[in-house]
Amino acid sequence: MSDPGGGLGKASRRWFGKAEADLDAAERRVLATTVDRSPVSRDVNETFADEQTFGQRLADRVAAVGGSWTFILAFAAFLSAWTLLNLTLGRGAFDPFPFIFLNLLLSMLAAIQAPFIMMSQNRQAAKDRINAAHDYEVNLKAEIEIMALHDKLDHLRVQQIEAILARQQEQLDLMRQLLEREAGRAR
Repeated sequence: MSDPGGGLGKASRRWFGKAEADLDAAERRVLATTVDRSPVSRDVNETFADEQTFGQRLADRVAAVGGSWTFILAFAAFLSAWTLLNLTLGRGAFDPFPFIFLNLLLSMLAAIQAPFIMMSQNRQAAKDRINAAHDYEVNLKAEIEIMALHDKLDHLRVQQIEAILARQQEQLDLMRQLLEREAGRAR
């Protein structure tokens, strides 16, 4: 990312107050996009989704299904049906009260579902960190652009003031010449 013309080095000292070599990766990206006048924003979700393995996508899907109202209501219906069926069958129940087989199934489901949910949460935390870093870059570039706009406005204001002062000086010179002419006629 070194700029042969020194544009990045000059910009890094101007906007960050440090040499280009001292910038971290995010600052370098922002600086390069600022100098190139290109956007720094990108779709982080798309990039993150493209890099997921089959297992990661499966874990996210299991966590999404397991945390849905559809799953909760279907599971409540299943538990109710299991309980009612085994209570009404009496001695012929395949899992009589206290429903030991049902407890075993629930324990196995929890044991299988928990790692999927934890993997999905870890991935979401990683995605959140990527989003936060991207937000930082976008905010940093916005700050640099705002400072650049302020500099441009200040430069324009200085030019306008210099132009006004030059005109005023011309007018003063003209008035001095007129006064000298009038003083020469009055003699």
